[in-house]
Amino acid sequence: MMQHVWTITEAKARLSEVLRRAEEDGPQRIGARRGYIVMSEAEWLRLQSPRPRLGHWLVENLQQTGPLELPSRAEPARANPFDVDGAE
Repeated sequence: MMQHVWTITEAKARLSEVLRRAEEDGPQRIGARRGYIVMSEAEWLRLQSPRPRLGHWLVENLQQTGPLELPSRAEPARANPFDVDGAE
């Protein structure tokens, strides 16, 4: 989380501190109107890495509870909870 917005003059004079804070505290913002962001290489690489597709993520991260129990086709049809008239 960026807490301090550095002026360009301030950032030039204190570049070592800006870089240290980017490494320790996260991205640093320089300039209010035309803003620039300084961040660590590790943060940059994390943001650039491809994210897994949702389906792959779900398969890898959902709790495995065992086999899925499907209802029998012989069971009678259930009432439709979205049917306003009660007719099917």
